[in-house]
Amino acid sequence: MGDEELYRYTGNEPVNINKIPTRAKPAKKVSKQSEKVTEQAKLDENVQKLADFQQRLYADKQTGIIILLQGMDASGKDGMIRHVFSGMNPEGTSVANFKQPTSVELSHDYLWRVNNELPARGEIKIFNRSQYEEVLVDKVHPNLVLNEKIPGITSSKDVTQKLFDTRYRDLKAYERYLRHQGFVFYKFFLHLSKDEQDKRFIKRITTPEKNWKFSASDAKERAYWDDYQMAYNKMLRGTATKKSPWYIIPADDKVTARLIVSNILVQHFEAMKLTYPTVSNQDLEAMKKLLPGLKEQLGR
Repeated sequence: MGDEELYRYTGNEPVNINKIPTRAKPAKKVSKQSEKVTEQAKLDENVQKLADFQQRLYADKQTGIIILLQGMDASGKDGMIRHVFSGMNPEGTSVANFKQPTSVELSHDYLWRVNNELPARGEIKIFNRSQYEEVLVDKVHPNLVLNEKIPGITSSKDVTQKLFDTRYRDLKAYERYLRHQGFVFYKFFLHLSKDEQDKRFIKRITTPEKNWKFSASDAKERAYWDDYQMAYNKMLRGTATKKSPWYIIPADDKVTARLIVSNILVQHFEAMKLTYPTVSNQDLEAMKKLLPGLKEQLGR
């Protein structure tokens, strides 16, 4: 069974992320150092494959790809972007970071800022967090929904599960609509343990070059760990489908997580069988007629 099948969740059955491992088991018994060398070599190979795919996608200009990374603080989203997508041409690849909504964004519907960040055909857009913040952060902190000025919601008591059930349906419909237009989501939940988050927060505090990564809000949100786990369970079950599944990635080991994500993307992209556009015989003949003049100029 490949990584695509192993980590895919389609919502057909209940999910409890507290029972899902946050660290992947090695395929065979080898030394930890040997395992890491092998994983890094495979990751490097995948990075090159993804870069080649991105060039063909850009030339084809028919499909837009959204790679969505969701996870708790310190789950490795930034590192995933830096290491897995490092070989892609910036001309056809970009990143969107979804942080606390601005006043302008709050004056629109919650998908407005997502629409503004969608890729063009032939491009790849990487979402660092996403529209799913509205069924995660808002679920844990219902008072934030009041800032959205939704009719009929005037207090936190009005923010019920019914609101989030509606959003789950809307999110699935949104992705289905985009898929019909040729835009595809690949959704990854980076599944981190509480102990590993502890270690990464401590490292951010004790390592000078990592100090900038830590913020007081990180520690504050940590107090809501159990609430977030419950929100993720509901979100995964409510928004995963066969055609738009979630991939639940064990994220305690950064290199392993990056390799798994890259394996899944390579498997999907290879299945698309993209080729470079062909040129008509007429256009090819016209280009050949330009060759003598270009060669003459080159020889000056």
